[in-house]
Parts: sequence; structure tokens; C-alpha cells
Amino acid sequence: MKNRVKNICVIDDDKTFQYLTHCVITDTHLIQDIEMFSNGLDALNYLQNNCLDEKKLPDIILLDLFMPVMDGWGFLKNYTEIESKLVKKIPIYIVSSSIDPIDIQKSKSLGHVTDFIVKPMTKEVFLKILKNKTQ
Repeated sequence: MKNRVKNICVIDDDKTFQYLTHCVITDTHLIQDIEMFSNGLDALNYLQNNCLDEKKLPDIILLDLFMPVMDGWGFLKNYTEIESKLVKKIPIYIVSSSIDPIDIQKSKSLGHVTDFIVKPMTKEVFLKILKNKTQ
């Protein structure tokens, strides 16, 4: 598989979602590392601190929109400021319980958002994300 996905970053404050998504991802036996963050600020700091370390940077980011400290929108705004410093391009998937067309349209208008996925994350949806990344 070219561009094999090894690392995933999940940014979501919902512990149940984190647990279930972790189970879905590990059940595929395709991913080596899963980084979990409960807010956008912690994730952004991690990316900044590891911007030159390709092995520590995630291959894919799964991002919730509504979180404390820094929500997904704040993360995306700040991500644009550090994106050019990262040693690799990281596709970002919004994974939200929102079905508001405004949220979906807004996220799709941002160049660094690959897709908008309505929760929950299923194994089939996750495998589709992996397939898109490795094509």
C-alpha cells in the first residue's frame, strides 16, 4: 500500500466517542499509533512541537467541532498558521454529531478539510478514509 497510514490523531472531548473510535481503529489492525486529544489546543501544541518529526505527526486527523478550550473551528483557524511548517500534509476529517448544513458547508469550504463525517465512526467509514489516503 503506498502512503500507508500509520498514525491517527483523534481530537474530541467525548470520552465515549474516543473509546469507540479507538476500538474501530484498532479492530482494523492497520494503524500503529492513535493520539487522542480532548481539545484543539492540546492537539495544536502537539503538532507544533513535532512539526519536523514525520514519524510523530499523524497521517490523518479526525476532528470534532464542538469542544471546550479550543473547538474544531479554532483548531482549523490556527492550523492554517502552522500547516506550512509541518513536514507532511495531513488530511483533516471533521467527525461531528452536527447535521447543520451551515457547519457542513463551512467545513467543506476550507481547503485543508478533506470531508465531513457525521458520527458515529464506523469501521466501514474508517476503511473508506484509509482507502482514500492510500490512493
